[in-house]
Amino acid sequence: MHKHTSIQQHPAFTFPSVQRICSLALSIVVPVYNEDESLPPLHRRLTQVLETAPLAYRNSYEIIFVDDGSRDSSFDVCAKIQQSDPRVRVVQFRRNFGKTAALNAGFAIARGGRIITIDADMQEDPGDMFKLLEQIDQGYDLVSAWRKQRNDPLSKTLPSRVFNAVVSQMTGVHLHDFNCGFKAYTCEVVEDVQLYGEMHRFIPVLATQRGFRVTEVPVAHQPRRFGKSKFGFKRLGRGYLDFIQVLFLTSYLRRPLRLFGSIGTILTVVGTLICVYLAVLWFQGYRPIGDRPLLTLGVLLMITGLQFISTGLIGEMLQYNNYKPGDEYAVRQILETTPE
Repeated sequence: MHKHTSIQQHPAFTFPSVQRICSLALSIVVPVYNEDESLPPLHRRLTQVLETAPLAYRNSYEIIFVDDGSRDSSFDVCAKIQQSDPRVRVVQFRRNFGKTAALNAGFAIARGGRIITIDADMQEDPGDMFKLLEQIDQGYDLVSAWRKQRNDPLSKTLPSRVFNAVVSQMTGVHLHDFNCGFKAYTCEVVEDVQLYGEMHRFIPVLATQRGFRVTEVPVAHQPRRFGKSKFGFKRLGRGYLDFIQVLFLTSYLRRPLRLFGSIGTILTVVGTLICVYLAVLWFQGYRPIGDRPLLTLGVLLMITGLQFISTGLIGEMLQYNNYKPGDEYAVRQILETTPE
């Protein structure tokens, strides 16, 4: 019997922040939230697939289950699986922190040079992971699965299509299925891309912004057989706010004056034109102008515009004060001759 060690027994445990040591070829990270029924068949399927995997992965892999504060018996099921399979590792959160946090925890302890993430609901077949890894072999850094024929109700697929179309158009990252949890990564991607909040939906956007090559591969999608969907209308609102956040982070984080300065300049110019127009009327004898709502609007726009410009300048000062050269670029490799 293999010894099971629980994270709960180590209150001082912290996830490593240093550069990872890739001692294995492949790590499979599985976020888990109330999926106790699907975990045993998922583990059996993963094991079956990996037993017939290419030699590079067959004897050099690990499976990481991250229990995101499940309220059912998911952690107990994961613990039993870990006791029977030494290649399984289990992390348990104290409460539900969200999928982004679960992925971060899995990435932090992963020892594989390549990383697969897959949801625990078994709607994607683990056997398709090698389609994703083949694209990694072709030089891509992140490969996302595309559920081309989704077996979900219209209440899920319709909002998803709208979301994907908007994100693709606004960010220039042309994928059909941003929110699919089935993805393949090189270890450089998970080390470089910073995730927090609920930004897991936008990992391809963040990776592209950092200069990584991203693509997608169609995969089969199965109807849900176990548990309940975590999709809800609350996620639509959160997704919208997260999208605004990602647009700002990828476009204006390092140049806040470009956003706030542009908005402020437009407002100030419009307000100034209104005030100039009213001043011309005053000189032409159309008096008084002090009781005109247009005057209030013009002054308000000028003041608001100046506030936006000031906010941009303050952002630039903070950016300058906290500037780190490495934040401006991502290095793929360095070629040099070592002097003898």
